[in-house]
Amino acid sequence: MENDKLNILFEKLQGTFDIEEPNNDHRQLFLEKLKASKGVISIRPKKKSWWRPLSIAASIAVLCTMGIGLYNTPDIDQQVAKILPEASKIELYFSGLIEEQVKQLENEDKPETKRIIEDTMIQLKKLETNYIQLEQDLLNGGNSKLILSAMITNFQTRIDLLKDVLDQVETIKNLKTHNDEQITI
Repeated sequence: MENDKLNILFEKLQGTFDIEEPNNDHRQLFLEKLKASKGVISIRPKKKSWWRPLSIAASIAVLCTMGIGLYNTPDIDQQVAKILPEASKIELYFSGLIEEQVKQLENEDKPETKRIIEDTMIQLKKLETNYIQLEQDLLNGGNSKLILSAMITNFQTRIDLLKDVLDQVETIKNLKTHNDEQITI
């Protein structure tokens, strides 16, 4: 099939091909020109282009500007403190309590409590993500009283979660100790 298409194409182009041979002295003329140049080919010197160094310098300048801009932007906590000073005080108080309870929980990390502690840490991360979203909402001009209430609720939820888990860990420890006492050798 493809062969037929090629044959049809060549039939259509029949008579349009350049089949004439060059003059007999063509080769001689070429060799004379080659000898005249003595095998040296002249190349015009390239013009120096400033585009490449200029584009590299511009890229570096843009990256530096972006880096300085990111470095100098105020922290979200600082921005929230400017908008609502009570929020930074509340955050400082609650984050200290939460951090203390997390340390207690990490100290209780035993094989029998490992799973419950890991699940608690995942839940704490989710609550932290929600808190960050609340801060963004506050910065974007949301209802400050409502958002502050939601922030406090978020902190209280984290503290309640940690207290419940610490109680469960304590119960697990007591059960293990109590069960071990019942075993006789």
